[in-house]
Amino acid sequence: MDRRNYGFSLLNTDEYSSVAQSFISREGVANHRGRVLGGSSAINGGFYSRASPDFVKRVGWDVELVDDAYRWVESRVVFQPQLTPWQFVAEFGFLEAGIFPYNFYTLEHVEGTKIGGSVFDNYGTRHTSADLLDAGNTENLTVLLNSTVRNLLLSNHSDGNETRAYGISFIKSDGSLEESYEAYLNSANDSTLSGEVILAAGSLGSPQILLLSGVGPPELLEKFNISVQSGLREVGQGMQDNPCVALLADAKPQNRLPEPPVVAGIAHGLKFIIEAGILPVGLNATRMPVAIKYAFPASRGTLELNSTDPRQNPAVTFNYLSEEQDMKACIEMAQLLQSVVRSPAISVFQGVEHKEDEPSGDEELTSFCKQNVRTFYHYHGGCAAGSVVDEDYRVYGVKGLRVVDGSTLLESPGTNPMATLMMLGRYQGIKILRERGQFDASNTQDHRP
Repeated sequence: MDRRNYGFSLLNTDEYSSVAQSFISREGVANHRGRVLGGSSAINGGFYSRASPDFVKRVGWDVELVDDAYRWVESRVVFQPQLTPWQFVAEFGFLEAGIFPYNFYTLEHVEGTKIGGSVFDNYGTRHTSADLLDAGNTENLTVLLNSTVRNLLLSNHSDGNETRAYGISFIKSDGSLEESYEAYLNSANDSTLSGEVILAAGSLGSPQILLLSGVGPPELLEKFNISVQSGLREVGQGMQDNPCVALLADAKPQNRLPEPPVVAGIAHGLKFIIEAGILPVGLNATRMPVAIKYAFPASRGTLELNSTDPRQNPAVTFNYLSEEQDMKACIEMAQLLQSVVRSPAISVFQGVEHKEDEPSGDEELTSFCKQNVRTFYHYHGGCAAGSVVDEDYRVYGVKGLRVVDGSTLLESPGTNPMATLMMLGRYQGIKILRERGQFDASNTQDHRP
């Protein structure tokens, strides 16, 4: 939770208790997911940047409510960062590579080089989505720690035409799969109740929980002897990750303090996003990668169960660079990445000569992309809006159930999806309260507690 320890949580993962849970896609690309109150906002780089106005328009959100929800989040967990020497150098490197204009500090997703917001405050303390609980009515909140959802509790009407969620089954995260507990919206087997179960378990967790609950493609459920409650075929489909390639700005490991990125270069019509940080590779060694992602890949994949144990990662395939346009984009990204790493600012700061053995030409760059494609940790999909959930995030075919997280997104909404996902929780919460006639406009005041 301290900026000086940024990245260490990704180095030390275990099966049940680590705050980061590692997983490897079927293509062999290593990745992580947050397994802690606050989710991946507790383990990521903390870079905060809103979605572009075009994205908000494409998904059909209420622009005014979106802006209010962003400001509500920002008043509680977002700070203007102070640039370190390395971030100053990265900023100049982006500009020297032609990523214009210079936009100074802004939370907006705009073309050019900018300083973004950070969830690390000026004392170096990380703030996460869990902090937003402090703004809630604590009398109406019960938070269970060391708990993992096993499956949803679903009931069917006698006529078989309606399936309804009435609670959840869960286990101790470090306990036995056979010892489970239940929590109900009202009481056991009461299908007349009001209220809803809302999944916010992320792009791996939410489709996994639906599948474990019997909501998904029947042939996939039958492999694990899971009774089909709703044959929603699109659950686990449309998985996507933003492909990324990176180059090291340093010639060898160093002993610098870890550093999250706070400067971003956004180029080629918002398609390419480049950042630079300092990551630990051991207890006393760090490296300085410059990484670039492709924001709008065409390649999509799937998610399936590996096990009926909810603590085990599902099997996910992202199909990185499988579409021709994605490979072409990667070649362009690699060329821009080289321009940044070779920039005078970075070369002088590091005292490193320009590398002459870097890949050049389409054939070498294609090989470089295939061998070095990695994640930018911005994966999404699996419960896509329009196929698994409707415009209000209700799951098709199951009453009293919504999914509100990155699994519903068809594309990454900007520099970093964290800002938009925290906004979406507030946004959808206000909409639900309005539906119930319980909305209090005084709750939208933007002042820091």
